[in-house]
Order: sequence, then structure tokens, then C-alpha cells
Amino acid sequence: MSTPLTTAPLDLASTWGGTSQSIDLDGPVHWVDFGGTGGPPVVLVHGLGGSYLNWVGIAPALAERRRVVAIDLPGFGLTPAQGRHTSVNHNAALLSRFVYEVLGEPVVLVGNSMGGMISLLLADRRPEQVLGLALVDPALPNPGARPDPQVAATFAMYAVPRVGELVLTRYTSRFSDRQRVLGTLALCFADTTRADPAVTEASVELAAWRRSLPSPEVEFLGAARSLMRVLRGRRDYDRIIREVDRPVLLVHGTRDRLVPISAARRAARLNPAWQTAFLDGVGHTPQLEAPQEVLEHLEPWLDSLD
Repeated sequence: MSTPLTTAPLDLASTWGGTSQSIDLDGPVHWVDFGGTGGPPVVLVHGLGGSYLNWVGIAPALAERRRVVAIDLPGFGLTPAQGRHTSVNHNAALLSRFVYEVLGEPVVLVGNSMGGMISLLLADRRPEQVLGLALVDPALPNPGARPDPQVAATFAMYAVPRVGELVLTRYTSRFSDRQRVLGTLALCFADTTRADPAVTEASVELAAWRRSLPSPEVEFLGAARSLMRVLRGRRDYDRIIREVDRPVLLVHGTRDRLVPISAARRAARLNPAWQTAFLDGVGHTPQLEAPQEVLEHLEPWLDSLD
């Protein structure tokens, strides 16, 4: 078993009742323990560019009745990559190791966006570690659909070697940490007035810390490009969606610009056994934009797994 490391460089979790931890998994991995007992452990897995802060809107409530932890994957949050690959496949393998070494028992995975994809990959490869999957606006293929123009243009630039690095470097240098956080909110929320000011401030502080790391653009682009490869090779991803044999709850905002609701409806058709909850007027991160709505669907579903 790996040994715990020193405390995290920033204490942002305590505001929401979480305790920062760090463990050595071929490099430091930051995670937050929100406490709780009862039922199988719940592991919260963030999306591209995200962190454990993406879950603070629902984690304290979930922890009232069960063990809840949130991980920062390498290249994100308070976990520097330090030479480790940040692709979705490598992070699925690291998540598996985290489950084994930190929790030591099968878990329920709750994944948003890229975190939903990583959770599906782990359930396919190590089903004995996964009791259930709650997918919150997961990254999904959507063949034939017309993507949001801004999203399509951004990811097209990310895909091109050197161009993606140049674009991200210029973006980081041109805009302040607060401007970049607010830009992300505008993309991920249908209504930015729903954003919790405390989460926004913590996200700005975290963005400033990440900017001090060497080559954060490389880490981000490694994950983004690998995500796009999985989506392009959708036959295998579709197979995973069809064949996953664990209980699945799919929660999706109807105004998600990054993963349109049509992609979620398609995934639900591929596997009719999935439970679904489509949230009207909500964007890509419902757990931050409409946390109570998410809890209304997530908590009964979790109870059904006990």
C-alpha cells in the first residue's frame, strides 16, 4: 500500500467540510475526504480542467449518509502530473489504483464530463471495483449532430500539435485567473447567476496555483486529445456503454453546450437499462449549477445500491 504524503499546498476543502489528503501513486495525488459512513464509498471524479471543487455543491450532503471522497487526477486540481501521462486511459488506471490503495473495497463512481468517461473505462476494465456509476453530463459521442460552434473551434485548435499549446499559452498570459474562471463558468453554466461565489473564489485561487506549475498546458492538452480520440473511436466506446453491467444513473442538463442533450439521449438508447434524469435549463456541470436537483435524483439512486 502507498503511504500518505504531506498536506496539500492549498487548504480550500475545509470550507465545505472536506479534509485534504495526498498519497504517493508514482507521484503525489491530492484527494479530499468529505467524511461520512455507511454504504459503499462514493468517489467523485471531475472533468477536463476541473478538480474536487467541482463537487463541493453536493459532497457535504452526500457525506451525511455515506463515505464520500473526491480525487484530483494528475494534471488537474492540486495534483501535478510530474511526468505522468494525463490521458483518460492512464487516469482510468490511476483511478483504479486509488480505489484499491485508498479505499480497499468496491465503490460507486460519480463522474462529470471527462470524469464520466474515465468512470466508464474503469467499469469496463475492472468491473469488480465498481458497484455503480452515476454519470453527470459525461463525455459522449454524438455522431451526425452539429456541435456548438465555439466548442468545436476550441477543440479543433486543441487537436493540432503546437497550435493547441500556443493557443493555451496565449490565453493564460492574456487573461487573469479570475477572467479564465469566469470564462469557464460561462461555457459550463446555462445561467451563471447560479454560481456559488465561494466556489468561484476558491477556483480563482486554485487557478493561480496551477499557473505556477511547469507546462500546465501540456498536461491539459494530453487529457483533451486523448478524450477526443476515444470519442472518434466511438465503436469501442459505444460497446462499453452497451455492455456495462453495473447500475447506471445518467444525469444531464438540457442546455449543455459541451455534450448536447442529444448525445445523452443516444447513450440511453444504447443501454435502456440506464436510469435517466434530464434537467431542464441546466448546463454542463449540474452538480454546481443545480446541486439540489442533482441530489434529488442521486441520493435515492445511491440508496437503492445499499
